[in-house]
This record gives sequence, C-alpha cells and structure tokens, in this order.
Amino acid sequence: MQVFVTGASGWIGSAVVPELLGAGHSVLGLARSDASAATIAAAGAEVLRGDLEDLDVLRTGARSTDAVVHLAFDHDFSRFEASVRADARVVQALGAALEGTGRALVIASGTPAVPGRAATEHDEPATGGPAAARIATARAARATAARGVRSSVVRLPRSVHGDGDASGFLPRLIAIAREQGVAGCVGDGSARWPAVHVLDAARLFRLAAEAAPAGSVLHAVADEAVAVRDIAAVIGRHLHLPTAPVPAEQFGFLGALLRVDQPASSALTRELLGWRPVQPGLLQDLDAGHYFG
Repeated sequence: MQVFVTGASGWIGSAVVPELLGAGHSVLGLARSDASAATIAAAGAEVLRGDLEDLDVLRTGARSTDAVVHLAFDHDFSRFEASVRADARVVQALGAALEGTGRALVIASGTPAVPGRAATEHDEPATGGPAAARIATARAARATAARGVRSSVVRLPRSVHGDGDASGFLPRLIAIAREQGVAGCVGDGSARWPAVHVLDAARLFRLAAEAAPAGSVLHAVADEAVAVRDIAAVIGRHLHLPTAPVPAEQFGFLGALLRVDQPASSALTRELLGWRPVQPGLLQDLDAGHYFG
C-alpha cells in the first residue's frame, strides 16, 4: 500500500519511512522545505510539498493514498497552544478526507501518568493542564472509527531514543549537565520514565498502519520504567561529572517532567499486534556513547 506520512523528515518520521519501504510499501512524504524534500527523496519516497497549514494539500495526500501516518507537530513550547490548535485542524481534515474509506489514520500521542502503577492502553489521560487540548485531538482521531476510518493512536513514551537524536529530552539533559557541571536529577531521582528506541517505535507505526483495529490505542513502550537517577548516573559517568540533586527550576520546563513518576506498559499492544522491541534499551543506548560525541 501507499502511505502518506507527515513529519516524514523528522526524528521519528526518518525511521518510519525506511521501515515502511523495507516492508514493501510506498511512501508519500509531506515536505515544507527544500531540505525536507531532499531528505524524503533520498530515502526513496515520493514528495508532496506543503505544510500543516495547507489543509487542501493534506486532504489530497490522504485521499490519494491507502493509509496516513501523522507525525508532524511543532514542538516549540513557546507557542504550544497554537501548535495544538493547528494539530487539531490537521487531524480533523485528515479524518474527513478518509471518512467512509476504511483506510488507516495513525497519529502520535503520549503515554499518560497513572498514580501508583504503570499506565496501560486502557487508561485515559487526565484532561487538565496545558496538554488537555492535545488529548482531545487524540480522542477525536479515535472517534473517526465511527465514521469509517481505521484510526489508531500510538502513544509515545517520554524518551524516543537512538543514534541521531538531537532534540529529544536526553540531549537536553546532557546539555544542562555540561552547562551546570553536574549530572542532576530532581529530588532523589526515583521518578521513572518509559522509553523506546526510535527503530522499535517505527515498526509499531508500520504495524498500526497495516493492521491496527479501528479506534485502538497502542503503547510504543520498550522500557516500562527507567529511574531518572539512573539516567543521570550514565550521563555523569560519560561527562566525568558528579551526580546530585538539582532544583527543578534549573531544568527549565523539564523540571516538572523530572518529578513525575510515569511508568507505562505495552503488554496489550504486544498481544494485539505481535510487536516486540528488539533494539537497545534507554540506558544501554545512552551508555553506547553516541549521545556524547
């Protein structure tokens, strides 16, 4: 089948495109710039020029292909609310274009935090806070199942890691440690994050496009719970820095995230689609050294 991928030249999209091509599918990748177009073409995919504001272009891409994987999102936290509103318009447009076709619409979201235990695919995220509108967008995507769209939501964990990760949370933590001269954590660092290697995540997006049931929620989680203090210990070892508690404010927006215990399970996803992560876990990948080059 031919799959329309938004964010095809981004961190996750750059892994999803070859995963789809390697499985025998063809890819139409959205590109908003010459550089993105060149990256997508070099990977062996076709290029559709446009951006997330070009709703007519997005509808064209969706209608002319067999499935849609929507990954593009503006992660500039200084305009987060505007990015969420734009994303909602995109999902609405894609869903409308696919209505009644039975074709797949796969979108990315995040794993929720559930007090006292690992979140499962059945858990619904809390609706408060700045991310509430994005949660509503994920629910709207799933709701298109009632209108003849084979929709699914792939929830990504805090860390989607791998060689080439330049803008995720791990590079930011490393940069902060270098600036401050300490590999820090908030409090005792016992808060836990789920994680997945980007190549394992890409395979789940491919499986979702191929076979996820309409309205399904999937967890792209390989490591269920990695303690923040263990992440800090690896960073400290590679940078030859001490590991110590650091006030949350010194991490900027990451400070709040470093305090939240957010383990997540993917047991139901593995059972449903036969997905099995095979790439290195977060600590092993971080210890490999490519993040510190």
